[in-house]
Amino acid sequence: MAAFDWRTHFTPFLDYLNGENQQAWASVLTGQLVSRFEDNPHGDMARWQAALEALPAVPGASVNLDTSAVSVSGPEPLSPEQAERLEQGLRGLMPWRKGPFEFFGTHIDTEWRSDWKWDRVAPHLADLNGRTILDVGCGSGYHCWRMAGAGARRVVGIDPGLLFMFQFLAVKGYLDNVPVDLLPVRMEDLPENLELFDTTFSMGVLYHRRSPLDHLLELKGTLRRGGELVLETLVVDGPEGYSLMPEDRYGQMRNVWFLPSCPTLLRWLERTGFRNARVVDVSDTTTDEQRSTDWMRFNSLKDFLDPDDPSKTIEGYPGPKRATIIAEKP
Repeated sequence: MAAFDWRTHFTPFLDYLNGENQQAWASVLTGQLVSRFEDNPHGDMARWQAALEALPAVPGASVNLDTSAVSVSGPEPLSPEQAERLEQGLRGLMPWRKGPFEFFGTHIDTEWRSDWKWDRVAPHLADLNGRTILDVGCGSGYHCWRMAGAGARRVVGIDPGLLFMFQFLAVKGYLDNVPVDLLPVRMEDLPENLELFDTTFSMGVLYHRRSPLDHLLELKGTLRRGGELVLETLVVDGPEGYSLMPEDRYGQMRNVWFLPSCPTLLRWLERTGFRNARVVDVSDTTTDEQRSTDWMRFNSLKDFLDPDDPSKTIEGYPGPKRATIIAEKP
């Protein structure tokens, strides 16, 4: 099998950056992609590429980006051979964590009902029609597709997980010239102060950062003046100034650093130069929204909660509560 041809997938985006007077970012990104795909390729790359290439070509296929499950459909049912290849390819890209998706009638019941989060967030957003959007920590790109379905002019997702990228390409392979891209890079890999995006999403990232204020400043740097930040993160109840820092793990996750109260989070946003920050949703995460499925067979939320008191994590901390905050860059 030939090596993954990253240039075929990313050259259109690099051309877009050059057209937006972002030659410096295009140059840096090219070096990062060479490093990821040529100098230090992931050991599972060939397996994921084989799974992607197993997906059947379906002339006339279309993708619906405006439904709960991002759905790929064809003009007629798949043949038995195509259906077998589809199952083989999609199973080869497990585990599927963010979704749901549907490919030609095969429903991928992902670990997370990411559509529920979208339904909570979407009513509070500035109109996405015509906007250029960054989605930080986008996973497999589920929300990127929903943003495109809402009329975004361009969507750029970033997430270092290469399996997520191949899951994203499973959808994108059935679309022609759609202005949605997923870059396998981290937030800190982006140039500082891009000021390129009208809306930046950071959902499920802040609590993984050792310095949450630095993350907020990085996010602000991605936005044009007047741009909108959509921030979703784990929070705890408490007064302004209160933040929980787990002793070791939180819900079995090692890389959880700070869970602020909502008033504390609003103060952080004010101190980092955002304006009009407001909490638009606070919701407990339940085992209906995050759970093991046939497409994600590892432990999930119920395994991370106290079996005798599911309102607490297995470590005894308050159970997961997520807040969404929207703010603007002056």
